[in-house]
Amino acid sequence: MPKTLTMRLDDETYQTFVRAAKAERRSLANLVETAALRHVRETSFVDDSEMAEITSRPELVRRLKAGSRDARKRKGRIVTAL
Repeated sequence: MPKTLTMRLDDETYQTFVRAAKAERRSLANLVETAALRHVRETSFVDDSEMAEITSRPELVRRLKAGSRDARKRKGRIVTAL
């Protein structure tokens, strides 16, 4: 079932979105929905070829699962790059 989302945008951002939607001959709602969905998919998920590479390496899968279990238990330490 479709859901309704209400957003607050400043006038400049709104006009930018309206111009982009008109240029692509689609609704403002469709522009925002597809842009947001594309962003989430590109930044949050692994694509099919990356997943195939990961799952073809059993040792990597084992270590990822162990790391996930440790993270849920809050076991270990966070290592950050400098």
